[in-house]
Parts: sequence; structure tokens; C-alpha cells
Amino acid sequence: MINRRIISGILLGLFSVMALFSDLLFVLTVIVLISLGLYEFFSLIEKKNIQMYKYFGIVLGIVIPLSIYLKFELTRGWELIFISAALITLFVLQFSRRESTNAVLGISTTMFGIIYVAWFFSFMIKLKLLPHGTALVACLLLVTKGADIGAFLIGSRWGRNTLIPRISPKKTIEGTLGGVFFGILGACVSKSFLPDLPIFSWTNMFFLGLGLGILGLLGDLSESLIKRDCVAKDSNNLFPGMGGVLDVIDSLLFTAPAFYFYLNYHISRVFTSGAGF
Repeated sequence: MINRRIISGILLGLFSVMALFSDLLFVLTVIVLISLGLYEFFSLIEKKNIQMYKYFGIVLGIVIPLSIYLKFELTRGWELIFISAALITLFVLQFSRRESTNAVLGISTTMFGIIYVAWFFSFMIKLKLLPHGTALVACLLLVTKGADIGAFLIGSRWGRNTLIPRISPKKTIEGTLGGVFFGILGACVSKSFLPDLPIFSWTNMFFLGLGLGILGLLGDLSESLIKRDCVAKDSNNLFPGMGGVLDVIDSLLFTAPAFYFYLNYHISRVFTSGAGF
């Protein structure tokens, strides 16, 4: 299991590096991961006998990253318009069904999947389109995946005290602390290739690694909660030793939006002061 996990991790890491240096390949990768992630999410929910709009959700999940990449923005807050339109469409689709049993549950779950998987992961593209986007995404991956790897390594070797056993029996307090440490380490390493700006000072990188490391581990726990509720060990077995797409991107679903909003806030302050980024 560990050997397969290492091999899968190395192959995914190499492919991620390749995708970083090609905008088109990067966007296509994000779209494919969103599509597969949504399929896995809806398949998990189907185990609870909830009728959803799986393929409608997947199509909408593809539209979100495409619209971001193509810069199709009707208004500044176009995401809210998009979500409102999607919700109305789901109600219309529900009207065509013969039964109304669990209608609210089906509509809510479909919307949740779109936001949780598609919208959150689409922030990877938003980060890539920022100035120095390649370096920013590399930093995010180094911190988030570094925390994942650290939690696994430290937890496997020294983990004794379970963190939240009712959600994930294998996650330990020692592994969590190790993950946060590796996240901080990843942020400090990232300073070597990030722009020399106050936003990326040693102090800021320390707290960035701490914050993103914690958020990434929360993302991992959140997906574990979903799998536990649906009585599933992994979301899929696409990646030997690692599970499915959701098992691979779960931590990024929380860290990508947080990192983008953090940068967006500081970038707006930089431009307001007349400096460049």
C-alpha cells in the first residue's frame, strides 16, 4: 500500500510540474479533476439513495473553470448570478419529476457538490492567472501537499493519539502537528522562488504555512466526514494507494480559495499604494 502510494504520489507530482508551465494543460487538468471529482462526489451521495442531478451538476462544474479561464464575467459578482441561475434551473428540473420525495435534499446536495468541488477547485485557475501565477500555484501545492505528506509520514511513524476517531480513525494528533510543521516548511521553501515583496516576508510565510497547513488538514477531514457518512473508505480507486480524485484534491479545496483571497487582498493594497506586484 505504501509503495503504491509513493509511486502514485511521484507520478502525480511530475505531472503537476509539467502542467504548471502550460496554461492550457493546467486548465484542462483542473477541468478533468473537477469532472471526475464531481462524479465521485455524486456517486458517494447516491449510496444514501438520494436522487440528484448528477450530470447537470457535472456540466455546470465544467462551465465554472471554463468561464474563469475565458474571462467570461457578466458582472463583477457573476458567481452569485451563476449560482442563482443554477438553483432556479434545478427547481425547474425538479418540477418535471413524478415524485417530490427528498426534493430539497436532492437540490441542496447537487448545489453543494457544485460549490464544494467545482467552484472551490476553480480557484486554482484564478491563482494561475494572477501575476507570477506559476510560482503562486507552486507555493500552494508545496504547502498543501507538504502538509498532507507530513501528516502521513509523522502519523504513520509516531501517531498514537487519534484526532477525531468517529470521522477518521487513522488521523492522529501527532500526524496533524507534523502536517502543520511540513506546511510551514513548504511555505519557507517557497520564499526562494516567490517575488521579493513584503507580502512574502519570512514572518508572513510562516503564518501562511501555518494557516494553509491547518486549512488543508481541515479539508482532508471534511472529505473524510463525507465518506464516513456515505460508508465509503475512499472516493474511488483511481490512484493506487491514494484513492480517488477527491482523496487527492480534498485539502486543496479549502486552501486554494483561502490563498487566492489572501493574495487578492494584499494585491489590491499594493496597487492602491501605487506599487507593483
